[in-house]
Amino acid sequence: MTNKLVAIVLIILGFLLAASGYRADSTGYMAAGIVLLAIGIVLLVLKVVRRNP
Repeated sequence: MTNKLVAIVLIILGFLLAASGYRADSTGYMAAGIVLLAIGIVLLVLKVVRRNP
């Protein structure tokens, strides 16, 4: 349960950070947001794959 919650929070924060970086024209914020988004997606996919053998 907590792994799924962490993944969803990372996806939301990553999206918000990437959007803020895009709007402010800041490559660092946008890259950090994309990294958080990717980590969140990977965690969520791993959760689904472990649940469905």
